[in-house]
Amino acid sequence: MLEKLKNKVYDANMFLYRNGLAPFTWGNASGIDRATGIIVIKPSGVPYESLTPESLVSVNLDGEVVEGDLNPSSDTATHIELYKAFPNIGGVVHTHSEFAVSFAQAGRAIPAYGTTHVDFSYGDIPVTRRLTKREVETDYEKNTGLVIKECFEKNKIDYEAVPAVLVNSHGPFTWGSDAMKAAVNAGTLEIVAKMAIFTELVSEKKPEIDNYLLDKHYFRKHGKNAYYGQNNNSKNR
Repeated sequence: MLEKLKNKVYDANMFLYRNGLAPFTWGNASGIDRATGIIVIKPSGVPYESLTPESLVSVNLDGEVVEGDLNPSSDTATHIELYKAFPNIGGVVHTHSEFAVSFAQAGRAIPAYGTTHVDFSYGDIPVTRRLTKREVETDYEKNTGLVIKECFEKNKIDYEAVPAVLVNSHGPFTWGSDAMKAAVNAGTLEIVAKMAIFTELVSEKKPEIDNYLLDKHYFRKHGKNAYYGQNNNSKNR
């Protein structure tokens, strides 16, 4: 069932591992088939070296296992809430990558300091509020997803323009059109988090990017008149 999706989700998980974004078993990638509402996700606690497409677990949007012999990721309920909240995404990734986690542990958003950041995200990468004691003790993983949803709704952030979030005291979640795009976004997030930390080390002023330059760089790559890449009629890079 959904063999093509399984292969894509497997490739995304291995991308995380091979790029040092999810050492040991610290991370997971999933993908969804929107026609059936079936999510394919990494099994809980399985080393990446042992992972195969066949070992991935399929669950429905109620969190019920529909295929697979292993337990799904402990973060499955968070993935489910993101798929429910963000209808245009096809993949979700969670990592514990060092630089992004550093911002999450500090309870800080990642500022948009330059064009590398805004090629990826239209503004700062937000950080959620802290979960309450009650939220942690009852449906922790589901409430993690709900607090991400709350963060984007409360701050009127477009989840397609800002494809990442930092869960306060925890770590990053990213998403995209499919599992691999979500994984690449996780890698990009780690790079811009590292750059932001270095920027703060070398500059006392910490100036965020000018809005006009933010708009130029983001929309030349993501806007309806984008001219970056080869899928357009422009000869520009």
